[in-house]
Amino acid sequence: MSGAEILAAMMFLSVCGALMAGYNVAFTLAGTSLIFAGIGVLTGTFDPVYLLSMPGRIFPLMTREILIAVPLFVFMGVMLEKSRIAEDLLENMGTLFGPMRGGLGISVIFVGALLAASTGIVGATVVTMGLLSLPTMLNRGYAPSLASASIAASGTLGQIIPPSIVLVILADQISNAFQEAQRSYGLETNGVVSVGDLFAGALLPGLILVLFYALYIFFVAVIRPADAPAQDWPEDADVRRLLWTSFRAMLPPIFLIIAVLGSILSGYATPTRGAALGALGAILLACYKIETVTAFGILARRFAFIAAAALLTLVLLDLTGVDLRLGQTERTQTESLALIAGGILALLGGVGALLATFRLGRTGALGDVSRSTLHITAMVFVILIGATIFSLIFRGFGGDEMVAELLEAAPGGKWGAFTIVMVMMFILGFFLDFIEITFVVVPLVAPPLLASGMDPVWLGIVMALNLQTSFLTPPFGFALFYLRGVAPPEVTTTALYRGVLPFIAIQIAVIALVIAVPTLATGLPSSLLN
Repeated sequence: MSGAEILAAMMFLSVCGALMAGYNVAFTLAGTSLIFAGIGVLTGTFDPVYLLSMPGRIFPLMTREILIAVPLFVFMGVMLEKSRIAEDLLENMGTLFGPMRGGLGISVIFVGALLAASTGIVGATVVTMGLLSLPTMLNRGYAPSLASASIAASGTLGQIIPPSIVLVILADQISNAFQEAQRSYGLETNGVVSVGDLFAGALLPGLILVLFYALYIFFVAVIRPADAPAQDWPEDADVRRLLWTSFRAMLPPIFLIIAVLGSILSGYATPTRGAALGALGAILLACYKIETVTAFGILARRFAFIAAAALLTLVLLDLTGVDLRLGQTERTQTESLALIAGGILALLGGVGALLATFRLGRTGALGDVSRSTLHITAMVFVILIGATIFSLIFRGFGGDEMVAELLEAAPGGKWGAFTIVMVMMFILGFFLDFIEITFVVVPLVAPPLLASGMDPVWLGIVMALNLQTSFLTPPFGFALFYLRGVAPPEVTTTALYRGVLPFIAIQIAVIALVIAVPTLATGLPSSLLN
């Protein structure tokens, strides 16, 4: 190894060590990289010209349209957390499925899947479900290990079930790696990778993961009934009423999921516009769900419902194929009537959105959500800037070429290299967050893997599933930390760690299934493209 390659390897190991020690991610990435760049300049192993291109690397991050979807999806998730849909879902579905063995645990998994598709934020889902359902499960006789692990595992579904912030960030990194593979490795393809491709590719593996989680809880309930006992319905319970209330509780998030995912996957909206639609829907839903006794609150609540119905009707009107563009000089009578109807619907939607926003502002919910969104978005972008500096200096040392040579020399060809990368990401997941792995590791290993002919959508989905395990793998699984912070004393750390092991095994099994059957990840994107 040359002196530059030695410094590149030392820089990578130093960054990983500092991150494991708990130092700030963004400043660790940027600071360590700049220190090693200075050492490289002094030793003559690093060309300082690379530093001149740093502004040109950072500024496009601030203007990249696809990354605007990140704060919008974060806003949608935090706002839905405030709308208390989780409480309604858990209460109704827990009562409905209670008489079935493991029914409460299975309902937690399905509610987690709905919240994952609605919010996409692991911390919010795990904490909310931990506060609401964990005491109930323990009071009804569930084993602490199974109850806590099922909540932690269901909370991580937000990383793989779209719309997901992880998939947005990973799609951006995979897209850049795909372009790098075309430029540096002579990959002959004109294809591109979009967020919609990864959303479509992750949908089926995510649903399979939900099914396997539910089957595992049912299996435990059958072989160990004491760990997941069934509960009788209350004496005055009305099954039809329970079904109706459960259906009503599921309708709002399902409509929002269909609106956001449907608009993106069908091609009617870009991911950024779909995220904006989701943020608007979350505002209307939060306004409708918050109870009120004031006259203005009642008016805003009714208009929120009217606005949601009007916007949904406007979308359906557009799907009929009628030309609603304002710039047309000649229109048929049908198009003119449709345009007038569309204007009225848009006006109702706008008025409802304004009233809902004003009411949420008066209650303080809008301010809390905006601050949380700002905090999370700033964290993501500062880490992205630090990772960009790290990547630039690492490549200045020739580190990208060194990684490519190591992967090419791996036994077993491209599949041996792929196995090494997956194992490395899985091990790093014990100590690092998914954002750190995505920004540091993926840009280094993805270009040579893609240059070997691997499908970028398939590779992105397998990596996303692998990254999802980082939330459950001890000792630093973030879902475990979130849940441990709100769990009652009877749920010990040992029980929590023991309980998540089967769910980690299920995730590994789903990864193996997607590797063995690539169509699970590539089939839906290909169908939508065709």
